[in-house]
Amino acid sequence: MITTVTMNASLDKLYKVGRLRDGTVMRVTEVTNTAGGKGLNVAKVAALLGEKVAATGFLGGFNGAHVRSLLAGTGVEDFFVDSCVETRACVNVIDGETGSSSEFLEPGPAVAPERYEEFIGRYRALIAKSDAVTISGSLPSHAPDGFYGRLVTIAREIGVPVILDTSGRLLREGVASCPTLVKPNREELAALTGREPAGEAEIVEAMSGLIHGGLPSVAVSLGAEGCLYACGEGVFKGSVPGVKAVNPVGCGDSMVAAFAVGMARRMPPIETFRLALAVSAASAMDARTGSFSRNDLHMLYANARIDMFA
Repeated sequence: MITTVTMNASLDKLYKVGRLRDGTVMRVTEVTNTAGGKGLNVAKVAALLGEKVAATGFLGGFNGAHVRSLLAGTGVEDFFVDSCVETRACVNVIDGETGSSSEFLEPGPAVAPERYEEFIGRYRALIAKSDAVTISGSLPSHAPDGFYGRLVTIAREIGVPVILDTSGRLLREGVASCPTLVKPNREELAALTGREPAGEAEIVEAMSGLIHGGLPSVAVSLGAEGCLYACGEGVFKGSVPGVKAVNPVGCGDSMVAAFAVGMARRMPPIETFRLALAVSAASAMDARTGSFSRNDLHMLYANARIDMFA
């Protein structure tokens, strides 16, 4: 089983309008509601890959109830703790003429300290039965200091591989507890190391520094150029040729899901990396966020190229 943690889940609302104009009433032509938050994207993809998935974190209020209803039928088991406050909503407005996107992201509401302790009990019980755990995204307002580091430490003490995918202070604090894998982008890697990498060689240098500092593995996406992956076996560059991206949103979460599946199945690191490349690419080829075609996945897995970084 894979456990996914989404502490700051959201009700994601996609609005499509004909033409976005400032200072006027806009008529929405299409509305799509989804269960949002990076960890829930991970959960849905891991379930599509055939794994049993337990999703936990905080949900509350009317929005939280709506998110729970949207999870029903996805193959993801709901183990969320009631936050006793309203779950945030996030709105993405698509301009029908230009295709541009404007996002409005609410902050997560403050959650009482006793809710966090209830969550820790739920978390311990779940990961004791898990083969891998993922911790994704942001925390609600005024969350306890060092909370992600605490979650990573608990997983390590139990002996469960743990992936951390977050940013800023949360990433810095979490890295100090040595998760099994972190997946920063270039900007987050620069924030971790204090240096802006000028090219792939400097990215690899920064990744190697994190490995020497005690992290078992690091993955850094290069967008359309592929991904760099550092682990105990060395540093590798992977790419998948022939990908025609339709919707790149959530591809990073799909990659995290695939890494978790590989860890849960005890796949060798390089084959886990191959699966992560293929799932991320297949997700980019699907118009639906957090979804993919199995035919695309099989084709991309066979075509994925992985080379030792020189």
